[in-house]
Amino acid sequence: MGWKETAEPVLTRMPGVARPEGHVPFRRKLMWTGAVLLLYFFLTNVTLWGIGGDTTDLFGQFRSLLAGGQGTVMQVGIGPIVTASIVLQLLGGANLLGLDTQDPRDQMLYQGLQKVLVVVMTILTAAPMVFMGNFLPASKELAANLGVGLTGVEFIIFLQIFIGGVLILYMDEVVSKWGVGSGIGLFIVAGVSQSLVGGLFYWGGEGGEQGIIPQWIDIILGNAGTIPPLLTTDGLAWLLLDASVLAIITTVIIYVVVVYAESVRVEIPLSHARVKGARGRFPVKLIYASVLPMILVRALQANIQFLGRILYSQIGDAMPAILGAYTVSNGQAYPVGGLFYYLAPIYSPQDWMWWLGQTANESWQIMLRVSVDLTFMIVGGAIFAIFWVETADMGPDATARQIQNSGMQIPGFRQNAGVIEKVMERYIPQVTVIGGALVGLLAVLANMMGTIGQVSGTGLLLTISITYKLYEEIAEEQMMEMHPMMREMFNQ
Repeated sequence: MGWKETAEPVLTRMPGVARPEGHVPFRRKLMWTGAVLLLYFFLTNVTLWGIGGDTTDLFGQFRSLLAGGQGTVMQVGIGPIVTASIVLQLLGGANLLGLDTQDPRDQMLYQGLQKVLVVVMTILTAAPMVFMGNFLPASKELAANLGVGLTGVEFIIFLQIFIGGVLILYMDEVVSKWGVGSGIGLFIVAGVSQSLVGGLFYWGGEGGEQGIIPQWIDIILGNAGTIPPLLTTDGLAWLLLDASVLAIITTVIIYVVVVYAESVRVEIPLSHARVKGARGRFPVKLIYASVLPMILVRALQANIQFLGRILYSQIGDAMPAILGAYTVSNGQAYPVGGLFYYLAPIYSPQDWMWWLGQTANESWQIMLRVSVDLTFMIVGGAIFAIFWVETADMGPDATARQIQNSGMQIPGFRQNAGVIEKVMERYIPQVTVIGGALVGLLAVLANMMGTIGQVSGTGLLLTISITYKLYEEIAEEQMMEMHPMMREMFNQ
């Protein structure tokens, strides 16, 4: 008996959101999407009951990308979902699961397995945060009042985080089946947009962090302190970094490049085998695999840094130097040497511009870290893009079958799935690798130059790309609402 037969009774009974039996009107899709988004914002503002004292964010700069809220019910965000996807991508890519995604039974097993993995990853992510290193400290006063001890309060905190992790899984499923786009994409856009808006308009207290617009108002009113002469080297550095001009330029450039790259495509002509004059085109976009595989790459980096912080919290300065050396600032531990330092992504211009004097590391150490980050993102982006295309049925073979089943063919070639697949192999694998590597490069460059609200480059890329795709999907939905005949053609 294989593993599928053994696990089937459990996997097929995992709770799930029922698919709509018929067409869901566009307004109802928007209603479901808006309702889930409101619930997400509500949960990211529900503080964990039982917390005492300051909390430490283990995910740090990855927080907006993982769409969670530090110290809230949404503490783990989409992290467990993404980590489970990485595991399934690797197992599926190595063909270790033996599942055929075209088979309805195997599809159900795959979805059930994914949910089980998300539950396991939620436990593995939440448990160290609560029970190790005092990252989410339990209230001693509450423990005394309840008479359950600190362990009891920690278990209550863990239970809240676990419930939040399961909730976000089913919220994603509701959006995917009843709403517009995907829940994961929606939550990322929501989290990053909050940071972008805060980076522009947040009016901090005296001496605190401020948004760009309040900062410029202070500069104009002469409340920004001493400003070096702008025509000097110090003045230019102040204008680009302290006045956030470089962040604005980078954000605008990334926006333009991503929108342009989304529109660049190779269009393969198609014609209907039986209906004369019925023609179409199959677009192979430059970013064929979309920007979503970047979540997997960054999540892998986040898990590595998560492991480093857990180790440091347990053994402190006794950690071997080859693994990592840490410094603590504002209650957060940051790697400054060792393996975890070189594997840490570049977050801002100050992380690599050693001539500014804001880092104690040698120039060769910084450039080695930049090289590792570039290699990790470019190579990882290409590899995960390939995995994404194969598991999402976007590869040459799956695409050829879809074209064949629709009754279309490529003019000048025989109507045969094998022939169509050979034509697709000329474009899809190459474009997938190039697009994945390009997105990885853009993500690192955006981090190096800095963005509005200190949003990570990957988060900015994802937000722009997801928003663009949402716009396309909404336009398509509206067209189908106006022309019901098109819905029948696309089996909607």
